[in-house]
Amino acid sequence: MPYVNIQITKGASREQKAQLVKDVTDSLVRVLGKKPEHTHIVIQEINEEDWGFAGLLTDDWKKLGN
Repeated sequence: MPYVNIQITKGASREQKAQLVKDVTDSLVRVLGKKPEHTHIVIQEINEEDWGFAGLLTDDWKKLGN
């Protein structure tokens, strides 16, 4: 039973999340021969103020014009 956890910053549309679920499931079926009905995909949306990299929170990094 594959379990995939995708963590992204908030802002993806429902359609984009549905496409991620479809594409990841299709890849697991194609590459590993897994059954789609046994595949679980969880998308966690994280606030930009709760995600950091390069020593900064994402919302602060974006304020710098990145």
